[in-house]
Amino acid sequence: MLDAKNFNAKILLFGEYSVIRKSNALAIPYSLFDGKLVFPKDKARGVDNELSTFSKYIKRLQDKNELEFEFDASSFGFDVSGGLIFESSIPQGYGVGSSGALCAAILSQYGKLTPEQSADISFLKQAFSTLESHFHGSSSGVDPLISYLNTPVLIGDGALKSVDVPSYDKGDGGIFLLNTGRARRTEPLVNLFLEKCSSKDFAYLCDRVLSPISNDCIDLFLDGKTEELMKKYKELSIFQYEHFQAMIPKLYKEMWEEGINTGDYYLKLCGAGGGGFILGITNNFKNLPEDFSNHEVRPLFRF
Repeated sequence: MLDAKNFNAKILLFGEYSVIRKSNALAIPYSLFDGKLVFPKDKARGVDNELSTFSKYIKRLQDKNELEFEFDASSFGFDVSGGLIFESSIPQGYGVGSSGALCAAILSQYGKLTPEQSADISFLKQAFSTLESHFHGSSSGVDPLISYLNTPVLIGDGALKSVDVPSYDKGDGGIFLLNTGRARRTEPLVNLFLEKCSSKDFAYLCDRVLSPISNDCIDLFLDGKTEELMKKYKELSIFQYEHFQAMIPKLYKEMWEEGINTGDYYLKLCGAGGGGFILGITNNFKNLPEDFSNHEVRPLFRF
């Protein structure tokens, strides 16, 4: 019987790109968007091509003994042929884990994990890396892990652990999502970053400047030190503006620079960038410029 459980989207709050260079990263579930496996009432929809391809991918891995966990591929394939779909409100190409939530739902429904495997975050991350690689060519496994656990996770020092986020729920300022209104693909942007890292100078900047700034942002956020976080967020915004121009949507570069100059708000990438959402911080939402009224702004945390 199908367990129609909802799986939330995720947001990589800090650590975009720098996590590739072994910095820390902080990812959180985002309940505004979610998805679940269902059989649609409209029987005429036919087979979902994406799920059908995914089903065949998993079956190939299983046949080659490349899955490190038991998986009921037969039931998954049978349900897909019967019209199974992933009903989702998570926008694709926005960096909030649409494929991650799908993988979390599928492993939850069809995976046959032992109690030890279910309790091992590192094992789950690797399992999800294998599954989600179907969609991105390669995957860290973090996105589906966040959806599966539905808890904030700190990635760092080669380990992962669940963490508690301070109770940010009131105040004039906070961290927000800015919707660019355009989807993007992750893989080309990540490949561009990796290519840039072939330059020793750029790699040095990422390791010695970007990573410490990002790590400090995580520590300050988890410690509830919002005034210091605002200052460190500015450093992150400046670094990305100077060195990640290709990842910043063209229509938002002026807005990005204005925030740095006025100090009323600061922007940073949300995930790979290039579109989707942008993450921002402000001391007071009333100080956001009038231009923001033309865009969807969603507060994540208030303080």
